[in-house]
Amino acid sequence: MTLSPLDDYPVHQAPEVMRHVTTSDRNFYDRYYFNVHGRSGELMMIIGVGQYPNLGVADAFALLRRGPAHRVVRASRELGADRMDTSVGPFRVEVVEGLRRLRVVLEENPHGLAFDLSWEGAVPAHLEPPHYLRRQERVLFDSRRLAQTGRWTGWIEADGERIEISPGRWWGSRDRSWGVRPVGEPEPPGIQARDAGTFYWLYAPMQFEDHSIFCILQEDEKGRRLLEEAVRVWPDPSREPEYLGRPEYHPAYVGGTREVASATIEFRPPGGRAFAVEATPLLPVHMMVGTGYGLEPGWKHGMYHGPEPKVEGVAYDLRRPDDAARMWGMVDAVARYEYLDGAGATGDGPPVPGTGHGLFEYWALGPHPSFAD
Repeated sequence: MTLSPLDDYPVHQAPEVMRHVTTSDRNFYDRYYFNVHGRSGELMMIIGVGQYPNLGVADAFALLRRGPAHRVVRASRELGADRMDTSVGPFRVEVVEGLRRLRVVLEENPHGLAFDLSWEGAVPAHLEPPHYLRRQERVLFDSRRLAQTGRWTGWIEADGERIEISPGRWWGSRDRSWGVRPVGEPEPPGIQARDAGTFYWLYAPMQFEDHSIFCILQEDEKGRRLLEEAVRVWPDPSREPEYLGRPEYHPAYVGGTREVASATIEFRPPGGRAFAVEATPLLPVHMMVGTGYGLEPGWKHGMYHGPEPKVEGVAYDLRRPDDAARMWGMVDAVARYEYLDGAGATGDGPPVPGTGHGLFEYWALGPHPSFAD
């Protein structure tokens, strides 16, 4: 058993040193997620940095979608004893002011992407409900997450072009999640091989000029809710988030696919006025290609790549049919969000129209009532 710098802080939750978590489940993880987007569909970048204490690995990725280009830089190292060290090769995350300001860096490297970005939350960080899913006796998800919308300052350099990032134009959302969910090399499937299951999912953090909405839902193959939340959050930390009731999600798919062309999300706040928001994806980013989330056998989250740090670059061009065919699975799109019927919100004032932007994350895997003939 080895001490780490965290053990000098009065933050222990169990009779263990801080580098050890309270479960032996190999799939325990602790991760940062960020996205960066303009208020348009010109560019979206997704950044992830994760630690896997029971696998002894830390890894990171940055995925840039710009026009037809899908570029990934990814890195992995042994975790070691110091879990306060958030660097992974050329990546690092700095917590400047907890729950408010962070800095995310990808230093110069041979793979055509670098950045130095500072994040400031636009609203207080919001703690989402627990995500718990047991399927065929195995606990697959038992995790927790905080979410926040915000603005970016700094620069991105892609293929030698420097893009200046300022908060008036460049928005985004982030989350910090931790707990158990499938990571790393595949385990023997056992009874799980009998049924791959359904993953019907929507995650929509929407940022407007003076407030944000966080909406999340997951349903099983019968349309039963496994997870849901909808809240409206204001910048003023003394103001309680507004519960928006049970969200209803109505996607319109591109013919013959499960690609969302647009969607209506309905909210019914208890004792308040029902309203709806229309989501229009502007730029789809296929989250599971090159990042470790997907099925590529050589790079998965928490996968051990040896004692020396490893850094790789992966690039695809969606104008090429073979590259376009790789794009599958979970989509993290930058989207425009528009209040319908003038049912916006500005502080305590009357309803007014509103347009915002944010992440529109969705996946529709397996059977679900919405696909019944």
